[in-house]
Amino acid sequence: MKSIPLCLALVTSTLLSFTVHAADQALISPQAGARTYAQNYKDMVLATCMTQAYQNDTGAATDAGSSANALRDWTYFDMEESPNAVKSLVNRYLARDYSNPLVESDIKGVRFDFLKCMDLYHSKALEDLVKRLVIHPKRTYRQENPSRATALGAAAR
Repeated sequence: MKSIPLCLALVTSTLLSFTVHAADQALISPQAGARTYAQNYKDMVLATCMTQAYQNDTGAATDAGSSANALRDWTYFDMEESPNAVKSLVNRYLARDYSNPLVESDIKGVRFDFLKCMDLYHSKALEDLVKRLVIHPKRTYRQENPSRATALGAAAR
């Protein structure tokens, strides 16, 4: 009978250590592996839009471009058709004229590129692209690569 409380204490402490480890893992690694392919694809398109929008601001463009490249690793999509489709969609949104005379009087040359990228991110056009090009949109990288995800977690410790 004395061994039951001891076993419960051991099981509880073991489970708590797994919970703490999972929480630590969430803080030290990108969460893209846990998001669906569809969400990662949309994030990749947003990062691509930001890269193009801020290509003259090297820090922002470099960071967004690096993020887009990283997201490609956690997304499963049609690699042949996607680059041209994404480029075309991004160009269409960045070409929009969001000029506002009230703002222009205070800030010369404002283009509202971030707003254009956000509109792209929330657009039906992007949803349609996801449906057309993302393979298994509700699956995640970690679901399909459990041993790789575990190995990455161990390497991060």
